[in-house]
Amino acid sequence: MDYIEVLGLAAAILTTAGYVPQVYKTWRDKSTKDISLTTYLVLFIGVVLWLTYGILISSLPVTLANGITAFLLLFMLILKFKYK
Repeated sequence: MDYIEVLGLAAAILTTAGYVPQVYKTWRDKSTKDISLTTYLVLFIGVVLWLTYGILISSLPVTLANGITAFLLLFMLILKFKYK
């Protein structure tokens, strides 16, 4: 694994980890009143497109980061509808 892949994985870990506190807080508080449905829908669609791109170019950092982020965003959308 070269330094470019390591750089990509580091970026993937940090940007993906940025969603974890919001998911945890929403799940813990069972409140989504301050969460924008439109924002999370647009982010989810964009991340799924990035995930598809990462798979097509066989990039582990892009695929891994966007796969995990898509899961976190989907979970947030589920919570948004559950705690309406």
